[in-house]
Amino acid sequence: MTNPITITTAPCCWGVDDVKNPQLPDWEKVLEEAKTAGFGGLELGPYGYLPLDRELVTEALDRHHLKIVAGTIFDDLVSPEKRDNLLRQTDEICTLITRLPKPETHAGQRYSAPYLTVMDWGHDERDCAAGHTDLAPRLNENAWNGMVDNIRAIAALARDKYGVRVTIHPHAGGYIEFADELERIVADIPADLAGLCLDTGHLTYSAMDPVSTLRRYWDRVDYLHFKDIDAKVYRAVMNERIRFFDACAKGVMCPIGRGSIDYPAIRTLLSELGYGGYITIEQERDPRNTGGILNDLAASRAFLAQTGF
Repeated sequence: MTNPITITTAPCCWGVDDVKNPQLPDWEKVLEEAKTAGFGGLELGPYGYLPLDRELVTEALDRHHLKIVAGTIFDDLVSPEKRDNLLRQTDEICTLITRLPKPETHAGQRYSAPYLTVMDWGHDERDCAAGHTDLAPRLNENAWNGMVDNIRAIAALARDKYGVRVTIHPHAGGYIEFADELERIVADIPADLAGLCLDTGHLTYSAMDPVSTLRRYWDRVDYLHFKDIDAKVYRAVMNERIRFFDACAKGVMCPIGRGSIDYPAIRTLLSELGYGGYITIEQERDPRNTGGILNDLAASRAFLAQTGF
């Protein structure tokens, strides 16, 4: 069954991942170019990139006919001392996104947008082992349980106070990345508390097949990210000790349809399983290399349209 799908984008396509990076483009330029590229929505981006001023952001979104489909916590989810900061981010992000113009709810969509997508990040020992399941250190039992407790607290606050669905995003270079960690987090976080945002690019980067992984965890998948991987660059960076975003700066992420991921097979699967809702396309890059972003986004959108999205 084919249900409606809206293709959206995210500030990471403009190189926005670290809000302290002085090279980032202005947030209003990202909104303007997202609309120019034909998107009806985008993600909020990392905490602190778009201002938390509802009136200011609403005016800009309305001017560009855009909706925010998800907020993001992209931070250290492991450390117990981060709990207060994580909950403050949850409060501030959810306060904003629930007061902005609401995205449409489509048939086949389990939970209404906007979502709060949470990703673990900020650990040198894992960043430098991104994509290498055999080399990456794993959390001990106490540290893992502390991360689970932090995620549970975020998800409960978002759900109970704001009615926002948390989606957990396995991310290359974080402590929820590989197949064993995905299996474990799904077992440890109940379905009524949080779902998954699976990302085809991160799954592939971390040696998981997107089609079989989506099928396996389908009952937990609430939201999707699409990206593609340049196989030649990927093989090269897998032979280096390299941080994930340094690999992105080398072009490991490419326009959708020019990489190794089988999107016709993904389209067949999503039609079979009746997915409806939002899919955010991304292409992480160095923010100093955004000159081709509109061409890349156009190429990704054109390929997805030809593939039935």
